[in-house]
Amino acid sequence: MEIPLTGNVKDIALVKILMSLNRSRKTGTLSLTTRSFTKKIYFSGGDVVFASSTFEDDRLGEMLLKAGKITVEQYDKSVEVLKASKGKRQGAILVELGYLVPKDLFWGVKYQVREIVQSMFLVEEGDYAFHEGEFPTQEVITLKNSVGNLIYSGVNKIVNLTRIRSEMPHTDSVLKLSADPLSLFQDIELSQQDKKILSLVDGKKSIKQIVDSSWMGSFEAMKVLYVLWAIGMLEEVAQGKKGADQRKEQHMDEDVISLDDILKPYTAEEEIFRRKIEETFAHLGSLNMMELLEVDERADSEALKKSYYRLTKEFHPDRYFSSDDYSLKMKLTEIFDALTRAYDTLKDDQKRIAYLASLRSGKQAEEGDSETRAAEEHRDGVREFRKGNYQAAIERFKRAAQLAPKHAGYLSYLSLAYSKVPEHTKEAEEALLAALKIEPFNAEFHSHLGLVYMKAGLKKKAHLSFQKALKIDPGNEKAKRGLEQTR
Repeated sequence: MEIPLTGNVKDIALVKILMSLNRSRKTGTLSLTTRSFTKKIYFSGGDVVFASSTFEDDRLGEMLLKAGKITVEQYDKSVEVLKASKGKRQGAILVELGYLVPKDLFWGVKYQVREIVQSMFLVEEGDYAFHEGEFPTQEVITLKNSVGNLIYSGVNKIVNLTRIRSEMPHTDSVLKLSADPLSLFQDIELSQQDKKILSLVDGKKSIKQIVDSSWMGSFEAMKVLYVLWAIGMLEEVAQGKKGADQRKEQHMDEDVISLDDILKPYTAEEEIFRRKIEETFAHLGSLNMMELLEVDERADSEALKKSYYRLTKEFHPDRYFSSDDYSLKMKLTEIFDALTRAYDTLKDDQKRIAYLASLRSGKQAEEGDSETRAAEEHRDGVREFRKGNYQAAIERFKRAAQLAPKHAGYLSYLSLAYSKVPEHTKEAEEALLAALKIEPFNAEFHSHLGLVYMKAGLKKKAHLSFQKALKIDPGNEKAKRGLEQTR
């Protein structure tokens, strides 16, 4: 269902709006306006990265006071200094006065953003509007939290039973585990009671039957189901599927994926995981669909589905939230999308026959051909770059960027190659600016841009770029060093 970009949250629930923007990987600003305030959520590639509010109680000082990080006396003193200063921010003043250390300030801003987003779920009537495109980055700090977790926390604050019943499916509806691995394997910290209620969902019981058979009160059980449905882990059983067809589909789903598979945490070592991402990403252009899904031509539909669910859990984009390397998300997203394209092709008998025939005849399948060629050009560009053949690398990276214009990573590599050739500094800048239009909150891109400006002797511009990188990722070592060098 396509969500209108403007409307009122009384007609379209905020959870549906957020999930739609996340799934379509939008970049822009979502505003929610009532008579009392306007609150905004900033998206980059479908991820929530910042939030702001005109409501006085949502200001950073008030948030820190309520969280017990500062005292009333310290708050009043900071306000006094704030009124007398020009252009200073309260957070910076609190650090200067010695009331906070920078680490506490960073925590406070992240806490403020989460509280603003979660408070928006309590608004029952208000106009919303999403404006796609760029927005100022100087105020933004990357919020490393999945949209699923934000929705989970926000929806849990709702205590209006009438609203919950009106927004979720009818109580006669039958729920089952989602068939979408993007929803199924989200990075969400479920409570124990959520997990228990989830275990009652079998694709046969109605919402009413699950609520009635639970050990908790009806409202609490209803709310848990609402939360799980809101974050997409549960979905309605299609009404048209009855009897044998429904039982067959349910039996296959149970064979392929179990509740234990969903809830069991992934324990791969971080370094091993990173290496596997890099290796898989580097070979995306050369692997055929069977190799990507780790099956052979004889694999039946059940084996194909099992492999797909196993791999999409492993390479789910939410896995990057625990890492300081923002570029991991881009690579995981590319791998996840490639797995989904491969599965969608191979699960369809006619498409599978056509694809296998094209492999045997040595031809590439038409679908996804541009992405495949772009990945090949990029891989060849990396090879040339490592040899020191920068001009050849530039040509390869340029072709990759032309074939996949929305792929910010290709533009970043193009900029890197340009930066190795003295007369191409301007082109290096333009390539990075183009990449930042696609991913405005990529700290690595901002820090690389700072290095380009330093090489060009533009110290002031370099300093500003390093500052932006550190506001997004305070731990970025390149930006820290660059900032020191440009003071």
